[in-house]
Amino acid sequence: MSTIIIFSLLVVLMLTGMPISISLGLTVLAFLFFLTQVPIESVALKLFTGIEKFEIMAIPFFILAGNFLTHGGVAKRMIRFATSMVGHWHGGLGLGGVLACALFAAVSGSSPATVVAIGSILMPAMVRAGFPSRFGAGVITTSGALGILIPPSIVMVMYSVSTNTSVGALFMAGVIPGIVLAAMLGFTTWYRARSNGYPRQPRATWAERWQALRDSIWGLLLIVIVMGGIYSGMFTPTEAAAMSAVWAFVTAVYIYKDLTIKDVPRVLLSSANMSAMLLYIITNAVLFSFLMTHENIPQAMADAMIGTGVGVIGFLLIANVLLLAAGNFMEPSSIVLILAPILFPIAMKLGIDPVHFGILMVVNMEVGMCHPPVGLNLYVASGITKMGITELTIATWPWLLTMLVFLVVVTYWPTLSLWLPRTLGMIS
Repeated sequence: MSTIIIFSLLVVLMLTGMPISISLGLTVLAFLFFLTQVPIESVALKLFTGIEKFEIMAIPFFILAGNFLTHGGVAKRMIRFATSMVGHWHGGLGLGGVLACALFAAVSGSSPATVVAIGSILMPAMVRAGFPSRFGAGVITTSGALGILIPPSIVMVMYSVSTNTSVGALFMAGVIPGIVLAAMLGFTTWYRARSNGYPRQPRATWAERWQALRDSIWGLLLIVIVMGGIYSGMFTPTEAAAMSAVWAFVTAVYIYKDLTIKDVPRVLLSSANMSAMLLYIITNAVLFSFLMTHENIPQAMADAMIGTGVGVIGFLLIANVLLLAAGNFMEPSSIVLILAPILFPIAMKLGIDPVHFGILMVVNMEVGMCHPPVGLNLYVASGITKMGITELTIATWPWLLTMLVFLVVVTYWPTLSLWLPRTLGMIS
């Protein structure tokens, strides 16, 4: 009965247009005030203890690093390098966009930031080169979603906080799926460009490629700092996030000099605003998780689902449908923080690896960011391209279909996610 009351109240509050974070907080407070004997003082205590985890500090650092790189000219150098490598193939600028999104994803940790950084530069160039605006919008909107799968990833940090799964193992588990998805999106781009006769770039010389690599190397070194530092044991993921913020600042201000010291307060304020928003969502989600645990809801749901005889294949199918449905109404951070504590205990009872389940959730979040009505990437791309959401949705469908095929692969082939962290000895 308590399950029905909690979720009914949450849905009603969300339908009023209230932000997810406030809906969560009001649901918890209303239930605790009127339907339980839990002392209200425990709410304040849970608010503080729920967000004092060391891993959460990685979130503002990765956001800060991403903002320095977005404003600091790293994106345009990555685009130049990417197009020099693949621009001579069919749909060259589009393929360059996929590769540039993958590279920028490996230093930013955010999908919307990737869409803004790459799309704002590449979209006008693609239109000038003769590509239809829908083609460019489809490429950038969906390839930008790589920002939460290719490490570092803010969504992975949130999953780690919700389930106590190793952030380092999640980061390593995202590498191969991220490369595979980028390759699949690239193939879709190439095939559509070849079928429609879209233009190609002149083949770059090796000297031009070398120069493009030299220009972008300071930004690309961030990948080595984060992933190399975590793998070697030199940094924890949180310390790697702090180092990435420092390196991004040095690169943008002192090496590329695209930002001045006067611009730094603006970047800091923007990062603080985004971090505060995410931390506020986290605190309310922690309260919601506390309420569900107190009412024994995840355990009851796990027992009920297993009691029906559903196996691993059936549960993963149900989890995917539920996560994709949630993507219609909520943004990724809220989905992970609300549904991970519910689905995770069931996955563990069925023997599903927590790292594999984390990657599955992240891929679902990627798909959710690219379809209406709440797809963040669609709204960001709409601001860049001046296209309506409906037109953008039509533009993205070939790549969105590719992402759904990839979701099936990553769901039922756990080795794709688990091989690298197992090889590195990060999981058993």
